[in-house]
Amino acid sequence: MKFIANLMVALVALEHVAFLILEMFLWKGPIGQRIFGTTPEFAAQAAPLAANQALYNGFLAVGLAWALVARRFDLKVFFLSCVVVAGTYGGLTVKPTILYSQAAPAALALLLVLLTSRSKPAS
Repeated sequence: MKFIANLMVALVALEHVAFLILEMFLWKGPIGQRIFGTTPEFAAQAAPLAANQALYNGFLAVGLAWALVARRFDLKVFFLSCVVVAGTYGGLTVKPTILYSQAAPAALALLLVLLTSRSKPAS
C-alpha cells in the first residue's frame, strides 16, 4: 500500500511538471490554445501570467519529489494539501474540470499517504 501511495505522489508531481511545460513552453502554441481555449492574441498577452503560474506548478512538483526522496511524511502531506487547495480553488473559480484533473488525484494521494502512515506491519 505504501508503494501505491508513493506512486500516486509521484504521478501528482509528474502532472505538475506537465502543467509547467504546458503553461511555460506550449502556452502560445496550438496545443496550449486548444487546451485553454484561447486565441493567439489572448495567449500572447497572458503568456507572462501563464509562465508565472507554471513556476508555482514547478515548485509543487519539486516539493513532492523532495518529499519522496527524503521519505518525509510531513512534506508529502504539506505539498499534497497545497495541490488540493489550489486545485479546488481553480475548479471553483476557473474551470470545474480542474477539480478532477488536479484536486482529485492529489486528494487520493493524500488519503493514501495518510492511510499508510497509520498502518503498522503485521507481527
